[in-house]
Amino acid sequence: MMNQSELESKVRHIQVHSRKAVLEMLAGEYRSCFKGMGIEFEDVREYTHGDDVRTIDWNVTARTGKTHVKTFMEERELSLYFLIDVSGSGNFGSGVFTKREMASRIFALLAFASAHNHDNVGLILFSDEIELHIKARKGKNHVMRMIDLIMRHEPKSKGTDIAGALDFLNQVRTRRCITFLFSDFLDQGYEDAIRQAAQLHDLICVSLSDLRERELPRSGMLEMVDAETGEMRTIDFSDRRLRERVRNQSASHQQALQNLCHEVNADLLPLGTADDFLYEIIRFFRNRNNRSADTR
Repeated sequence: MMNQSELESKVRHIQVHSRKAVLEMLAGEYRSCFKGMGIEFEDVREYTHGDDVRTIDWNVTARTGKTHVKTFMEERELSLYFLIDVSGSGNFGSGVFTKREMASRIFALLAFASAHNHDNVGLILFSDEIELHIKARKGKNHVMRMIDLIMRHEPKSKGTDIAGALDFLNQVRTRRCITFLFSDFLDQGYEDAIRQAAQLHDLICVSLSDLRERELPRSGMLEMVDAETGEMRTIDFSDRRLRERVRNQSASHQQALQNLCHEVNADLLPLGTADDFLYEIIRFFRNRNNRSADTR
């Protein structure tokens, strides 16, 4: 547990370094990824000289015999909502950061990038209940306040309810928005909620994990406590079959999430607590932008 001075120092560090990273590296990638074309399809019209060939609607072109292009509603201001899982399992981390600290730092980067581009940012913290909701607004001071609230927040519960968080989002945000869902996805029964959210919003699932959740150390007998249930068990980490089972379960869990996101046309950004998350975010933005260009 950090004291007040340590907490304030960590909050300031995240704020300062996130703003620097945004100004130097991230703002342009963000704009290219989310604001290059707008996010709402509006209509089609006949092609005129100078139109971007990537916007050609080939179905309409084939049906009419004349080249048509898609037009999009101009999005001068986007709205982004960040849903961050603050359940007990997020407090785990075998390196410098826990999964929750990782989520806080990534949120800071993305929120400052959106503020730099004059977009609205909202926040939902959830466990197996809605812990905190801040409506979407613009401005760097708004972002700094949210970072402070995330770092200071003490969750009321340790469980996880991803479906409940997405249902709440759909209640408070009826218009389409860009949604970042941060979680380790150690939950069940959220598939239908993700399908519905992906239909209503531009959904990006940020899957957070730690190396020791995928690969157990060979440490002999250890006592382990489940972060969400409080159940304590003694585990033999030298058991080869156990380590292999954990490795396979982790891979299967990640593959199932990847398949779900592909099925519903949601993006998936998997990140480990030891990853260079700024590099991974920039690479994700570039890949997403390239995919969008290929489908236009």
